[in-house]
Amino acid sequence: MKVYDLLELAGRNLRESLLRSGLTTAGVSIGVASLVAMLSLGTGLQDLTNRRLSRSGFFDTVFVTSLRDIDEDDPDQSKGDVSKARPLDDTVRKDLEKIPNVREAEPEVRFMSEVRYGDATHAAFVAGLPPSDRDNESFEGMKGRFFSSPHAQEAIVPIDFAKDLNQKDPNSVVGRDLVLRYAERQPLAASSSSQAGMSNSSGFSVVHKEQKVKIVGIVDQEPFGGMRSISWARVFIPTDLANDLNMMQYSDLRGVAGEAAGGKTYRALIVRVASAGKVQAVQDAIKKLGFRTYSILDATKEFRRFFAILDLFLGIFGSLALAVASLAIVNTLVMAVLERRREIGIMKALGASDADVRNLFFVEAGAMGLVGGIFGVLLGWSIGRLINFGTNIWLHRRNLPPETIWSSPLWLIGAAITFSIVVSLAAGLYPAARASKMDPVQALRYE
Repeated sequence: MKVYDLLELAGRNLRESLLRSGLTTAGVSIGVASLVAMLSLGTGLQDLTNRRLSRSGFFDTVFVTSLRDIDEDDPDQSKGDVSKARPLDDTVRKDLEKIPNVREAEPEVRFMSEVRYGDATHAAFVAGLPPSDRDNESFEGMKGRFFSSPHAQEAIVPIDFAKDLNQKDPNSVVGRDLVLRYAERQPLAASSSSQAGMSNSSGFSVVHKEQKVKIVGIVDQEPFGGMRSISWARVFIPTDLANDLNMMQYSDLRGVAGEAAGGKTYRALIVRVASAGKVQAVQDAIKKLGFRTYSILDATKEFRRFFAILDLFLGIFGSLALAVASLAIVNTLVMAVLERRREIGIMKALGASDADVRNLFFVEAGAMGLVGGIFGVLLGWSIGRLINFGTNIWLHRRNLPPETIWSSPLWLIGAAITFSIVVSLAAGLYPAARASKMDPVQALRYE
């Protein structure tokens, strides 16, 4: 039997039993819609997580610390002579910037300061932000603007601290001045160091200083989602300005009793990588230099495993409705075999082979799977749009930004339609085999 004749005959048979075939196809559509809805939800949530992390700048960032620093979560910190470990200084910073695919290496600056605003004084942590943080999602909806230059005498404050400065009108602090009182680190000459009783060839003294900065912006949320130590600051200034002021930091106090008392060191360096795909190679290169590294990719391994398991279970539950629909296909085709016994007998009497009869029922089952899959994808996509629309209304009422929690990529649409056809063909195995084995003599005698 020719392919065209096979398709035409299958189409005629489906049209003659339009109600039954339509209901069966509708069942397949609902099954495919549930499958698409479940997997689209899992894919959308995963995309939302990846999008948020990507915009936060974590995916292309490596945090570098010295082996001298105590890390309670590192089981290997007690192994080896940490006194031989290199401290994080400007020399190390330049070495890190020479690693392939590294865009920049900036120190993580955070220190305690007294902040004077008008006649009031507040105790607050001050942190440095490099120019590359301008693209961080935390600063997208800020009131005001980002720093005008890396050395600008400007500051950005969180909304909570702005309320402390002016409870009646927090936004009015933009354009006003803050005075930072801080401890400046000044190096000592060798002779002064000796007179002070220090065994090192150099050291430093602490001098109280003040720096006036202008508030240029207010952020509504903690930068970097509160996942970095500088996120806990109340005042943010350019990192280069903090380096120009030579503010004393925790790492300086740590080095007073050590061999590096005269050198300026950092507690951590933040390395920006050209792309997220190069992070692992950069981490390996930094570890070879003798430093401890951490990146968000180390944490996202568990996220990827979680979403893989979530997608598996959502796919299983979504497939249950399609499995029920496959039973409807079996029922429809079995009834078709019983109703079309004489037709099958005539076909075989005219020379149709068992394979022709079997293929006819396969085509009918595949057609219901194809049509049901297409309409199921459209139905699932519509459900997703409706849920996403309702979710954004709910977020808007709570003054939250809109989000896309539903994603139906092309691979999911193609896979859903293909799966629908495969399940339908599998459901047609028994009816097709039963029809092909029918005795034509007995079939012609059937009334």
